[in-house]
Amino acid sequence: MENVYRSCPQYENEDYLLRKISPNDKSDLLTVYSDKNAVPFFNCDNCGGDDFYYTTQDRMEQAISYWLLEYSTAGFVRWSILSKKVKQAIGTIELFHRDAEDYFTNCGLLRLDIRSDYEVSSEIVKILNLIIQPAYTLFHCDKIATKAIPSATERIAALKRLGFTLSEESLIGHDGTRYDSYFVLKQNQEI
Repeated sequence: MENVYRSCPQYENEDYLLRKISPNDKSDLLTVYSDKNAVPFFNCDNCGGDDFYYTTQDRMEQAISYWLLEYSTAGFVRWSILSKKVKQAIGTIELFHRDAEDYFTNCGLLRLDIRSDYEVSSEIVKILNLIIQPAYTLFHCDKIATKAIPSATERIAALKRLGFTLSEESLIGHDGTRYDSYFVLKQNQEI
């Protein structure tokens, strides 16, 4: 069985390439994480107070170093999303297996951070279609969950198009905080 933490697979279609994040992505990703219109859509639930708004090369470098450290300890995988059209990273996808005492156990938790000009339903579908099916095997889970706040109308439209449904359940954080606005796709659901 493939171990995503030993060898991180790449996925691509005609528009996008997903590959493990690299320090060389720093400049492109600083554009993403300093985009004030994009940051509100990033999922910072359970992230120790980090809001993912980075405005300096140093802070972006620190984030990438941390993401690579988490990968090396099998905490999570962070892929860069490369646009073939503009030949640069336009965002990241994080995925990890979550076991918990709530509904979101045996779950692949997915975080999607993209530049605001890519926060478009059709583009989100193209990006997520690359990772959804492999995620079940890579992260040994029976469902995938991702957050989309009510104002993320394009993201919600994309998730619904892919078969995700809004969960009535709350994700319970490390400290007992309840987090809402999670959309879920179960493994054998049609896409």
